[in-house]
Amino acid sequence: LENKKQYSGNSGFKPIFIPDFLFDFQKYLIEWSLLKGRSAIFADCGLGKTPMQLVWAENIVRKTNGNVLILTPLAVSYQTIKEGEKFGIEVKRARNGEPAGKITVSNYQQLEKFNPHDFEAVVCDESSILKNFNGETKDLITKFMRKTKYRLLCTATPSPNDFIELGTSSESLGELGYIDMLNKFFKNQQNNSAIGRNFGNVAKWILKEHAKENFWRWICSWSRSIRKPS
Repeated sequence: LENKKQYSGNSGFKPIFIPDFLFDFQKYLIEWSLLKGRSAIFADCGLGKTPMQLVWAENIVRKTNGNVLILTPLAVSYQTIKEGEKFGIEVKRARNGEPAGKITVSNYQQLEKFNPHDFEAVVCDESSILKNFNGETKDLITKFMRKTKYRLLCTATPSPNDFIELGTSSESLGELGYIDMLNKFFKNQQNNSAIGRNFGNVAKWILKEHAKENFWRWICSWSRSIRKPS
């Protein structure tokens, strides 16, 4: 039973750069996520996800001397650059598939131009967008991240009852795949692995009663959720 818990270990390192402009709760989240190596920060609006992911990326640069790619929705990349200027962390924008500096920001739609081997780490900003992409684009992001050692997902709007989102987040971080997660912790009325329509019915998945505690323990092994600093 202990071997089946699927709690992930640490694959990162202790932080080497924790600036004073961070709040204590932000310092904790960065320290935890760097130590994990591959993790998700679900922090509500206004809690400073951008400075957290920039400090996280700067730590990767200082540790590995490698490149970091930050993926954002189309209108957010300029905001990320401005936040970098505000906090003294250099971020450059690229649309041609080449690293523009040690920390490069680009929008998700440009990802196919980039080579995952050029980057030590990938940050997915507004990672809830993953579940809204079509299967081809979502698979492209997951496959791209699969080849990078350090990964961070950031979003303010994860739905705690949306198991699709939790499953796609887990899969992109190298944890359980979405289907594996369903089969391990859930059941459906058809007692199979169907996730779409099957014989005209939409499969409805329900968290197994005896698996609830282990499921949320597993979620907490690779993610942190916060609505307010207290």
